[in-house]
Amino acid sequence: MDALQILANVLEIVVLAYFGFASIYVFVFAFAGLFKPRQRESIIQKQRKFAVLIPGYKEDNVIVEVARRALEQSYSEELFDVVVIADSFQELTLQKLRKLPIKLVEVSFEKSTKSKALNKAMEVIGDHYHVALILDADNIMEFDFIERINEAFNKGYKVVQGHRIAKNTNTSFAILDAISEEVNNHIFRKGHRVLGLSSALIGSGMAFDYHFFKSTMAKVNAVGGFDKELELKLLRDRNQIEYLHDALVLDEKVQKTEVFANQRKRWLSAQFIYFKRFVWEGTKELVTKGNLDFADKVYQMISPPRILLLGLVFCFATVYTAMDVFFPMDWLIVPSYLWHLTAALTILAFIMAVPKKFYSKSTFTAIWTLPKAFLVMFLSLFKLKGANKKFIHTQHGTVNT
Repeated sequence: MDALQILANVLEIVVLAYFGFASIYVFVFAFAGLFKPRQRESIIQKQRKFAVLIPGYKEDNVIVEVARRALEQSYSEELFDVVVIADSFQELTLQKLRKLPIKLVEVSFEKSTKSKALNKAMEVIGDHYHVALILDADNIMEFDFIERINEAFNKGYKVVQGHRIAKNTNTSFAILDAISEEVNNHIFRKGHRVLGLSSALIGSGMAFDYHFFKSTMAKVNAVGGFDKELELKLLRDRNQIEYLHDALVLDEKVQKTEVFANQRKRWLSAQFIYFKRFVWEGTKELVTKGNLDFADKVYQMISPPRILLLGLVFCFATVYTAMDVFFPMDWLIVPSYLWHLTAALTILAFIMAVPKKFYSKSTFTAIWTLPKAFLVMFLSLFKLKGANKKFIHTQHGTVNT
């Protein structure tokens, strides 16, 4: 056996181990997500003061209606303030916002980031709040959202992630994006909570103890993926993150290929950066302190995105099967059935994780766009350099009333 063959066999094993573990991982948590997580009992009955923080960068199309809708909550209006953080808005938009019963914080940075905007807003509005609730500039809360978040805080949680669902499914890409989000909700939020691990944060529809959030955010300097840095630091310090499946917030899904590509490029770049930054610390915390929550989150930074996982295991299974049938190669040491098993586990995980409402004719039509989405994600892997050093803005459309 020559050196080249040995190298090829080692590469075979490494690739199978990487995707095989990822398939087992998503299968286990997808199965767990079929059950209900254990609920804590309330330890206090308290109505907290909320700061609903909505940072926006050039979001003139949606922000006025979003701010107006954010005021419509079942929670007592004296106990929450809607705070719009306006970065590079048009004057007409600002005038409309000033007419609403909200707090408007105008900001301007040489290099805009969400973390900078949030930190500046908390500096301006002061410290007389109990909870910081973060929304994106296109998010619409369900009528009882704040009330449900407050109930979770009454159970002793300091960090709570709501259930973000699609506001629009008007294009094939929007449907795929909506399904992707629900798969992640099922696996990385609900499934994790069922097995006693923390929910993943998602960047919006999330709430924090206000003073805790303010002091933690002061140490976050992320250009992109600030929620990733935040949750890694939270889990390192053993702060458990709750997930509320019944607390709904509507989020606009991407409708165009270029927007999908930019968004995924930003996310992938952030994940790789935080994996490199925290991998050794996560390993040390696991070995020396048994901090599984933190180690699990570090692994998520390097695990393949679901679309890539599904596409690549299918490709490997197909290639190995073709080699077995048409081009037998004695030097290959990974049998094709292992790739078949990996693909089967991945497909079963998706079947369990996709909500029943998406088993429809429109979803079947959208599936034909899946190869294009896979290709966009795959090509994004080769365009990550510098993606997390500059702010990449996702432009939103209009809000449906």
